[in-house]
Amino acid sequence: MDAWTEVKIAVNAADVDTAADIAMMVVPYGIYIEDYRDLEQQAKEIAHIDLIDEDLLKKDRTKAFVHVYISPEENPLEAVAYLGERLQAAGIGYEIDQNACYKEEWENNWKQYFHTMEIGDRLVIKPKWEDYDNQGGRKVLSIEPGLAFGSGTHETTRLCLETLEPFITPDTTVLDIGCGSGILSIAALLLGAKRATGVDIDPLAVKTARENGLENGFSAPQYEVLCGNLATDVKGKFDVVVANIVADVIILFCKDVGRFLNDGGVFITSGIIDTREQDVLDAFRQYGFTVTARHTKNGWVCFTCERK
Repeated sequence: MDAWTEVKIAVNAADVDTAADIAMMVVPYGIYIEDYRDLEQQAKEIAHIDLIDEDLLKKDRTKAFVHVYISPEENPLEAVAYLGERLQAAGIGYEIDQNACYKEEWENNWKQYFHTMEIGDRLVIKPKWEDYDNQGGRKVLSIEPGLAFGSGTHETTRLCLETLEPFITPDTTVLDIGCGSGILSIAALLLGAKRATGVDIDPLAVKTARENGLENGFSAPQYEVLCGNLATDVKGKFDVVVANIVADVIILFCKDVGRFLNDGGVFITSGIIDTREQDVLDAFRQYGFTVTARHTKNGWVCFTCERK
């Protein structure tokens, strides 16, 4: 097993966004950022906790770190030289450390947190590397989530899946906005939907969703995944539009979603933290949506809406 190289770039916290942009020019994968400036605020707004680990509280808030991973086939010295040149040109002070690591150490550790889950009355989500004794006759969604896309474990994904299930019939068509791994649209097909379309601006997400579709027996034209923007790249109308994104993007999409809904169609949306609920409700009202159902789980909200 060949060793990868971890390149750790230390910069002033105020420069971390620019440094991260530069790092993404070296590799379009395997990058993460340590930035503790808003630790308390993020803990309250995102994790809904007030108690923070003491070691985290001791972190230096003036510094941030960008971690880049270089594959064994690439020369880390070239990457480090490039990073140094670009950071200097941008006027950013920095320190760079290198360490050997193995891809599995950072790519596969997350798998220990992803296990088979029964969701709703008819569905089970199973990672490709696990077996499942399907005595209950559930529809089995086999998935390789990838490093950055939905696995079904997050509350918002579960809320969407549970909310979506009763709306699926053999005639249902589904549009999955910001589809990520494709988990929502593929689940709809397994539950019996006629056709599903996913759309995402991230090419890696689109690739992952297509591969997961094939893993579960679905491909175009029954399952189509588009790389692009909702407003310009999606055509047609659908019985169900589902979006598990974040509040700001949902608010942005509200002005366009209506023209993709069939008469009597529903818009199911989650990814909304409860502190942003009113902002989303205001957008629904502005663009003619009426909330017909509201579901919550651990501080996250999922809405079912109709539009006349």
